[in-house]
Amino acid sequence: MAGFIGKERHAVDEKGRLMIPVRFRRKFGQSVSSAVGDSSECNVEGLYIMKAPDRSLELYEPFIWSDMGKTISSLSDFNPEERLLKTLMYESLETVELDRQGRIALSREFLEHAGITKDVVIIGADTKMIVWEPQRLAEVLQQNEGRFASLAGRYF
Repeated sequence: MAGFIGKERHAVDEKGRLMIPVRFRRKFGQSVSSAVGDSSECNVEGLYIMKAPDRSLELYEPFIWSDMGKTISSLSDFNPEERLLKTLMYESLETVELDRQGRIALSREFLEHAGITKDVVIIGADTKMIVWEPQRLAEVLQQNEGRFASLAGRYF
């Protein structure tokens, strides 16, 4: 089943809260429900948020992060590179709760990482949502505008 698809522009309020778009909230838990044959709505109370290396923020539903967490947990604490990756991943990760209005509170650390002061662009990327400061996203897109065809040709 398709997950989060599309792009929305929203604003972070003065308390650092971000409204998760309704069309994305409607998708919460659908993959879990369809996998177990349950047609009832599945409520997600929280999300995993990660600081991405490209200076964006990534939001994951708990059942998606669970699979990623298992992979990370399987890395060896005795292999220096694997231990470093674990440290880097978990240093960049938090959980956030959704309030009744469908908002999450972003910490100052996460806002600063992404350069977010007010407006954001939320991109649905199937199994996750990617949150960008609009100017940063525009710069990334502009710097890479000619690469789409070569990247698509390489991977598809």
